[in-house]
Amino acid sequence: MRIIKKAKERTAEDNRQLRNTVSDIIDNVCQNGDQALRDYSKKFDGFLRDSFRVSREEIDAAYGQMTPEEIADLKEAKGNIEAFAKAQLASMSEVKDYSPKPGIFLGHKIIPVSSACCYVPGGRYPLFSTALMLITPAKVAGVKRVVATAPVVHGTGSINYKTLVAMDLAGADEIYAVGGAQAIAAFSYGTEQIAPVDVIVGPGNQFVAEAKRQCYGQVGIDFIAGPSEVLAIADEAADPDVLAADLLAQCEHDPNAKAFLLATDEALAKATIEAVEKELETLETADVARQSWDDYGEVVVLESLAEAVSVCNEYAPEHLEVNIKEPEQIIDQLTNYGSLFIGGNTAEAFGDYASGTNHTLPTIRAARYTGGVWVGTFLKVCTNQRMTADASSAIAPLVSRMAKGEGLIAHSIAAEKRF
Repeated sequence: MRIIKKAKERTAEDNRQLRNTVSDIIDNVCQNGDQALRDYSKKFDGFLRDSFRVSREEIDAAYGQMTPEEIADLKEAKGNIEAFAKAQLASMSEVKDYSPKPGIFLGHKIIPVSSACCYVPGGRYPLFSTALMLITPAKVAGVKRVVATAPVVHGTGSINYKTLVAMDLAGADEIYAVGGAQAIAAFSYGTEQIAPVDVIVGPGNQFVAEAKRQCYGQVGIDFIAGPSEVLAIADEAADPDVLAADLLAQCEHDPNAKAFLLATDEALAKATIEAVEKELETLETADVARQSWDDYGEVVVLESLAEAVSVCNEYAPEHLEVNIKEPEQIIDQLTNYGSLFIGGNTAEAFGDYASGTNHTLPTIRAARYTGGVWVGTFLKVCTNQRMTADASSAIAPLVSRMAKGEGLIAHSIAAEKRF
């Protein structure tokens, strides 16, 4: 393995101050409710709203700022996301009356959560696509109350109009103009204006991520996400200009985003670095992308695809591109990734917006144990069982012996009552 461009080491930051700051925000919201939200709105957003819930009039006004093409684009993207979510839902099925022994009947039901909050970030860019990615699968899952929330554009008191329209088109039942850690606290514990939910999903800054971590248990979450990541595996068949474009597409998200190229060909690796530098000369978002690439861009040349697979599975990237001549050689060996993009025709950016898979994905190696947001994020698989009298009598001695073995005598008696 030869490192052509090395990324800066990520230092283990002292997060004590972040934890304490977020903890104070959560406590304040729990104790003071809407007044705490108003105080934070004035402090962080530079604006006070009478009502945190967005009115129908505000939504209609946002539609008035959209072009017909923009609305059509949102509808087309939503259609693809919805179709795939329905296909995912169809792949899940109820188990009814499975019988491991005569007279024992086991099963499970698939039940949507009652309520969900879809948090749509609004920091550096208005990520209206995230509204489609979160709300659409929640509606397909059958969640009765789907709430959307986002921070306002600073000083206006209003959510970005494109985000607002996307929330409405995706089917949000309620929309709120609240962001930050205080929003996570409000939807976890409730305030006078905001009823709490069962699950909160969606990306956000470090304060949002920390609030989700601290509120987990009181409320369900998808996962705790960090800066965006892409890892590309490429051989001599790849186009360096295409690779450069895909790497920079992640770099422009955030100065802390990570773009990682694993190449089996040194000439390709060097050509890709040159292509990145060339694109940065004219890229409109170069101020962010340049910092990310300089600090966290990494290019490594490997001896074989087998080595690339090993490195990739250890890194567990959020987005994984396989841009090699024969991708099928390694696809089944890749096990740790948020979402996989196969072949040079398949830009990661397609998945970010409109192809149909979800772009809310695990980062910072969480892909080792979870996938991204999908229709199942909003579903519970709950088991059930029933027994005949004969089956109950037959299994009771086994359960009684096991219970006594653990010293749980009441359990043993409960089993013996069925003899």
